[in-house]
Parts: sequence; C-alpha cells; structure tokens
Amino acid sequence: MLRLHDKIALVTGSGNGIGRATAELFAVQGAHVWVTDVDGAAAETVAAGIAAKGGQATAAAMDVSKGQDVSAVMRRVTADHGRLDIVVNNAGLNVRGDFRHMTDADWVKIREVNLDGVVRVARDAFDLMRASSGASLINVASIMGSKGLRQLVGYSATKGAVVALTKGLAFEYAPFKIRVNTLSPGYIETALTERILRNPIFEKWLIDRTLLKRLGTVEDIAKAALFLASDDSAYMTGAELVVDGGMTASL
Repeated sequence: MLRLHDKIALVTGSGNGIGRATAELFAVQGAHVWVTDVDGAAAETVAAGIAAKGGQATAAAMDVSKGQDVSAVMRRVTADHGRLDIVVNNAGLNVRGDFRHMTDADWVKIREVNLDGVVRVARDAFDLMRASSGASLINVASIMGSKGLRQLVGYSATKGAVVALTKGLAFEYAPFKIRVNTLSPGYIETALTERILRNPIFEKWLIDRTLLKRLGTVEDIAKAALFLASDDSAYMTGAELVVDGGMTASL
C-alpha cells in the first residue's frame, strides 16, 4: 500500500529544491499534489514531470506573501477536492548580509515569506484540513532557528518564530484532528545555499562540524517530510524533527 494513497497534498515553494523533491516523492507515494510556487512556470514543469511518470499533480502560481494568491489557490482546492490532507509550508528565502546593514525592506521581504507566508497558508488551509479525516501540517523551519550565524540573523529570527508558531498551532488544531509539526533541515545542497557553498573553506567547515561528514540532499528532507505526512507519525504533533546529519549535536 502506498503511504499517501488517495491523499490531497499542497506543497509551497515546490518549483525547485526541497519542495520539488517533496512534491515528487508524495506523488510517487500516491498523493494528488498541488505544486505551488511563486514561479508559475517552474510549478508547471514539476507538475508535468509528475504526470509524465504516472502521478497526479496540479500546478498553481502562488506567492505566499500575497494573501490574494493564497486565497485563490485555496478556493481552487476547495472546488476540486473539498479537503486537504497534507500541507507543507516550505516556501522560504534569505537576504544575506550583516544585521547592522539590514534595511527595513530587507527585513519585511524575509518576514513576509518565511513567517507571514506560513501563517497565511496555515490559517487559510484550516477549513480544508478540518474536512480531512486527519490532516498533517508540516512547517519547514531550519536548524538556524535555534542557532546564530553571521549574515543569517533575519533568516534565523523568522525560522525560530516558525518553530514557536508550530507549537501553538499544534495545541489549537489538535481538537480538529490536525497534526502540526516542524521539519528543520540542516545545510542542504539547494539554490538557497549554492552561493555560500561555492566557498570551499566554508563548505569544509560545515562538513567538519557534521557528524555524518556530508551535506544533506533534498531527498533526505523529502523522506522526512513523507514520514511526518504519513500515518507513520500518527502520534506526533507539536514536535520538531531535525534532519541535519548531526550538526546541531556537534556544535
């Protein structure tokens, strides 16, 4: 039996990276996946690839920082399915730079996607998740939500807020049979980390401080998301699942 047979899933920021790998794995496991991304063309490409392999997917352009975008997609899901069994709040970004040089516009840009977007999707998807027989909401944060590193202050602050938000939502949504958990990746090879990983000194520094002596892959995180989405984690809510190769244990 497929682990997500007949489930309806929505993954934000799934045009590439972790979101794409998660959407593709969910489809392989039997879910109908809503592939949403600020880049509508990227979402279409991923959905088409899923369909070409026999999976089920619907693409939608959605900027989680814009309420009208989120509401429009939720209306489409309501019309097509009437429920959501799985929501993965994966969309995120970073504006790198020392905190003392961060502008108000930089801070707003990070916050509107990394935190406000999670709030908006979690809130607007509530009725659809309540209509499920038992939904799973997965908020993707980061190990940087509990760690400090130069040029990541704004990013860390928003990811730490996501962890706290998840605990509150777990309490509030439990009576409606909606589980809410945090998935916190370590350093994963994606477009978001590509620029900093070009520096071989920093890459070596990261690997030296990771117990498993390698960086993570998008597939590593997708498999963890599948666990949280499936009945395998039926007794988990309000938890933070850290997938970082042991980096936080060694720091």
